[in-house]
Amino acid sequence: MKNPEQSPPQHWAVRFFTIFTGQTISLFGSSLVQFALIWYLTQKTGSATVLATASLFAMLPQILLGPIAGTFVDRGNRRLIMIASDSLIAVSTLGLAFLFWTGRAEIWHIYAISVIRSLGGAFHYPAMAASTTLMVPKEQLARVSGANQAVQGLVNILAPPAAAFLVALMDTENILLIDVFTALAGIFPLLVFAVPQPPRSVSQEAARPKSFLSDLGAGFKYMVSWPGLLMLGLMATLLNFLLAPTGALMPLLVTQHFGKGALELGGIESAFGIGMIVGGVALGVWGGFKRKIVTSLMGIVTFSLAIIAIAVAPPDMFWILVAAQAVIGLMLPMANGPLGALFQTVVEPEMQGRVMSLLGSVAQAMMPLSLLAAGPIADRLGLQAWFWIAGIACALISLGGFFIPAIYNIEENHHSKQPQAGTVPAA
Repeated sequence: MKNPEQSPPQHWAVRFFTIFTGQTISLFGSSLVQFALIWYLTQKTGSATVLATASLFAMLPQILLGPIAGTFVDRGNRRLIMIASDSLIAVSTLGLAFLFWTGRAEIWHIYAISVIRSLGGAFHYPAMAASTTLMVPKEQLARVSGANQAVQGLVNILAPPAAAFLVALMDTENILLIDVFTALAGIFPLLVFAVPQPPRSVSQEAARPKSFLSDLGAGFKYMVSWPGLLMLGLMATLLNFLLAPTGALMPLLVTQHFGKGALELGGIESAFGIGMIVGGVALGVWGGFKRKIVTSLMGIVTFSLAIIAIAVAPPDMFWILVAAQAVIGLMLPMANGPLGALFQTVVEPEMQGRVMSLLGSVAQAMMPLSLLAAGPIADRLGLQAWFWIAGIACALISLGGFFIPAIYNIEENHHSKQPQAGTVPAA
């Protein structure tokens, strides 16, 4: 028996957007910290390998613990998981601020705190994504997805120049303290509003509780039984392998290749944010092509061309980097938004924590290897070498997606015979 539908209340928007606003404030604080720490490492070391290693430590927990975190989300109280995750991030940031304040902060401390913050994110993201499905009516999910992309773009516009201004104005530990207070703003609405749990059918209530490993296995089998989801995860693995180092190398590209500073680095991130807002609004109004995967693949092809433009930009044409970042931001909602709405609509609520975490882990699985490779390659062959590799390869992979039936027909090859939550089909 399928789970009974649980419709959000008529006044769903008050609860959802209050929680959403708190999370946005918290995201803004996290963006300030991210910029400040990356700029600190850039100025202190000037090493592509150090920046790539910092990015590596920031993503490892989400790759390794993603499936486990998703299973916890589906089995546990999603509201408490989000509160605990935000609290962990706030306490770890406070500890790093203390180390800076006492003059004892080392590079390895930044690596360690990045791991802890990423650990909190590994549990928070699937909890919020899966809860959104139960707080927002299905017919509004695409619009909410577009709004989320637009808000992320707004944060990308405001946070980098604000962080660049704060870096010049105050010490690093004071910027870290700002993130602690914005984390509290994210926690408070969760203390006030209830977050719904997935409904359970009569047969599920009567059945003996499944073990943690059984539920974890159900997530893997669910993904394997959906050919389009599995192939999309593998495709995303290749894309992220190529794209991850481009972000890690950006501060050095700005400072060493173009000869610019913190304000210019903030400026290109703001250009990226403006693109995200325009792309999110455009997607919300337009809705994309009828076949969602076409919109996503089109977005990937276009921002791949923008990455190639960065690879060919000479040192005296910084405007090319600014324009390319704006195009990448514009296309990111087109690439991510349609598929996010598809998964939230089609995947059963009690499976979403596992499915989204597992998909994220698969998509990021090869990123650590690319970061380990990109640093030495950039140090030896030049900072633009990896942008050449990433732009050309991403364009070819995304164009190939149009000719892979499992990916192109992803909306049709998901069917009602998927494994039910908490059950592992017999071999």
